[in-house]
Amino acid sequence: MKPLLSRKSSKKVGDFATVLPALLFLGVFVYYPVVQVVRISFTNWNLINDSYKYVGLKNWIWLFEGSGTKYLLNSLKVTFLYTLGELFVTIIGGMILAVIFNKLAKSFSIMRALVFLPKYIAMSSAAVVFLWILNTDNGILNYFIMKMGGTKVNWLGDKNRALLSILMLTGWRTIGYGMMIYLAAMRGISTNYYEAASIDGASKWTQFTRITLPLLSPTTLFLFVTTFISAMKVFQSVDVLTSGGPYRSTEVIVYMIYKYAMEDFRMDRASTVAVFFFIILLIITATTMKISNRSVNYDV
Repeated sequence: MKPLLSRKSSKKVGDFATVLPALLFLGVFVYYPVVQVVRISFTNWNLINDSYKYVGLKNWIWLFEGSGTKYLLNSLKVTFLYTLGELFVTIIGGMILAVIFNKLAKSFSIMRALVFLPKYIAMSSAAVVFLWILNTDNGILNYFIMKMGGTKVNWLGDKNRALLSILMLTGWRTIGYGMMIYLAAMRGISTNYYEAASIDGASKWTQFTRITLPLLSPTTLFLFVTTFISAMKVFQSVDVLTSGGPYRSTEVIVYMIYKYAMEDFRMDRASTVAVFFFIILLIITATTMKISNRSVNYDV
């Protein structure tokens, strides 16, 4: 009697059965919620009411042509400004620290650990600490400023300083991460390149710009994409430190979604903004990856 399945087919079925639990998990907890969010964006679902109905493009018209437009544009501006700040700190600051620590002896490894340590501290816990540090009346930062002859600074209550204050917390947590990633990549570059460049009379700066930077381009791409996505989704630091204020000066897009859903109980509007935000992230990430394939150097 011939077997129902050949050995090759049996192997394929076994392989599929192996990944089936993961596929089911993704389907239930990732793809199904995404489909539901898209569906809700075409309804008038308000959590206060027991029922809802489909309203077509009404929410999308509200977002792009109605009262929601100015708040969306403000949140997009704040989010991109924050993202640029985190990218600068993580990539530029991390690279500078990596160059410095790469020249130091192993005895300074404890300093690298101290710089990297804040990455392991939960954002909510770190934000509570910074809430005290940046306090106008009792904060330790203003205490030292006044000791040096300065005046109190309203770090979290001034719309011109609030976003910068959040970036202080972000920089403290992420600069060490960028440093360690760059440091590991620098240690992987062969010394033969630098020895050959030194024989040719190249300066340290020339070696850095012509050897180190090009060979670090895959690492830079990795940090750029991961930092960009995480920065665009910032929420906890904003929620704890400023709650989107003052005057919406720190209302990032994710906090805007949270307010519509959990404070205004407008799940329809929150879903509409969430879908639009997902499309933005998808387009920017895909464009970045496409451009990087032409400019990133993967040779070692």
